[in-house]
Amino acid sequence: MSGAIQTLLISREFSFNMSYLVLARKYRPQTFDQVIKQEHVTKTLTNAVSLDRVAHAILFSGPRGTGKTTVARILAKAMNCKEGPCPVPCNVCKSCSEITSGNAVDVFEIDGASNNSVDQIRELRENVKYMPAHSLYKIYIIDEVHMLSMAAFNALLKTLEEPPAHVMFIFATTEPHKIPITILSRCRRHDFRRIDIESISKHMEMICAKEDINIAFESLSLIAREAGGSMRDALSLLDQVMSCAEGAITHDHILDILGVIDRKIIFDISVAILRGDIPRILEILDEIYNHGHDMKRLYADLIEHFRNLLIIKMGKKVNKLVDLPAHEIDLIHDQIKDVSATFLNQIFDLFFKEEPVIRFSKHPKLALEMLFIRIFQIKPAMSVDLLIEKLDNLRKGVFETEEENIPAATALPISPDCNKQVFDTGKRNIPVVEKKPDLTTFDPDENPDRAWKRMLEIILEKHPSLAANLTNSTLKKQDNHSLEIEVKGSSFNITMVKRNKNMAIIEKICKDFFGKDINVVINTKESRNKNSENRQEKSDIDLLKHEALNHPLVADAIEIFNGEVVNIKML
Repeated sequence: MSGAIQTLLISREFSFNMSYLVLARKYRPQTFDQVIKQEHVTKTLTNAVSLDRVAHAILFSGPRGTGKTTVARILAKAMNCKEGPCPVPCNVCKSCSEITSGNAVDVFEIDGASNNSVDQIRELRENVKYMPAHSLYKIYIIDEVHMLSMAAFNALLKTLEEPPAHVMFIFATTEPHKIPITILSRCRRHDFRRIDIESISKHMEMICAKEDINIAFESLSLIAREAGGSMRDALSLLDQVMSCAEGAITHDHILDILGVIDRKIIFDISVAILRGDIPRILEILDEIYNHGHDMKRLYADLIEHFRNLLIIKMGKKVNKLVDLPAHEIDLIHDQIKDVSATFLNQIFDLFFKEEPVIRFSKHPKLALEMLFIRIFQIKPAMSVDLLIEKLDNLRKGVFETEEENIPAATALPISPDCNKQVFDTGKRNIPVVEKKPDLTTFDPDENPDRAWKRMLEIILEKHPSLAANLTNSTLKKQDNHSLEIEVKGSSFNITMVKRNKNMAIIEKICKDFFGKDINVVINTKESRNKNSENRQEKSDIDLLKHEALNHPLVADAIEIFNGEVVNIKML
């Protein structure tokens, strides 16, 4: 074979290989209505073109791959179309065809990263004075405009402020904060948004149908998630999958090609966490590690997942705050239906606080294992609303059960820190008086003083604060229907005994003791000894303060608000 023929064959083969258009170019939108999820921009531009109110300098800012350059080209076609300016370019005239193919003589696409010197901008400034070749406008599209030097920006400033009537500037950037304010103030700005996973997945599903490629929607959602809100990145990944897979494209093929962690694994880990299954979690971590996946990436996915669990559990603005496909949201609803938002917040809080430890660890797998072991030491917490309700009951002196007497003194925690979590162990450190046998029944032949002593023991067992105020009381009179008690001590003791709730307690204990309704009459005999009275009152107050400090609700309040007791007030 001659060298010329061989060269010709190689050339033809190379030409054939280069004829393939990647999906991002092949399916690039050609009209405003084809742009995905940027209606707030395309609708504004459509109206501006229709009303002939298009600015001479426009800035498109936003994340990569969201359509900035594409919309700039569509706007250029709309302004220079043979039928226009018109909001829907024909895409068949000479100007539209040239812009689509990228060789329009009146539309200049400039890369700001490689054409950022002041000399190049001065050359541009000299060229703007010339009229367009065959179009209405000479349009300059400068991509990544923030890469221009400060001298280049200064050279562009005067032309940008007062350009010739036949010139338009369209800038695109991912970092608008790097553009001088003098340039920004002369542009009409449009901010592009990240594209949600559901929209990217549906767009790729449409492309797969046109390309006759069968890929499950779940797999497309995985690709969309990896794209991070960029349609261009998503189509590039889809191109990679379609090129690498032979025959049917399965979910496992996509996982291997992209090297990502299956979403099912994230859900399996969260289920194991909520069930308290530490062996299952360690097994999953070992499998992920052996497959060579990035453990730090796994941790970032788990933080995001538990954030989504918490948002969906709260149930407000889920569609706006959670960027997940519909089938994953349904799975999350099933997963958290029996889990409290407080418990989810505990786990999310711990994940978030430990993020620097995992990120900078030389052994992220071991660090992750230690974190999960710590998570399993968490027990579901008492919700803040419930704790506040209980504290309010404590303040009002409400008895929630007969077994637990809430003292009238309340310890006030300070130094609130609402990020502090409280892990409710369910145990209460309440002093328990050892029960004596057969104290609750009345023997008719029993000495009245002995009977009253036994009743005091019952009161001490169930209501120690009340028993403290009855320490020096005596039984003065007893008959079948009434009981007269003389209370001795300070005015404080007497006032406490006569409180309505304490009288109700005494009457109930008497009814249970005697087996019938008893009318309780309280006579008082205030102590005349001032020193003794002061000592007694101080002793009573100290007792109530001690009980308040040791009450489990007070302990919970101190822990949940990260506070300390600085003062105890008598209510």
